[in-house]
Amino acid sequence: MGVPKRRMSKMRMRTRKAANRLQATQTAVCAQCGARARPHRVCPSCGYYKGRQIVSVNAA
Repeated sequence: MGVPKRRMSKMRMRTRKAANRLQATQTAVCAQCGARARPHRVCPSCGYYKGRQIVSVNAA
């Protein structure tokens, strides 16, 4: 089993951990209503995906 020969420096450890941080979810503009929605998913505000209505959304 591999055992480290030297202690890992704080900078090296923090640099490695920085790559694993969570990033904000990416959003795209809906072509139908202009709202921000996650890409490749039905728009939650209008219910359209790729120019077709998939889900009927009731206006509250």
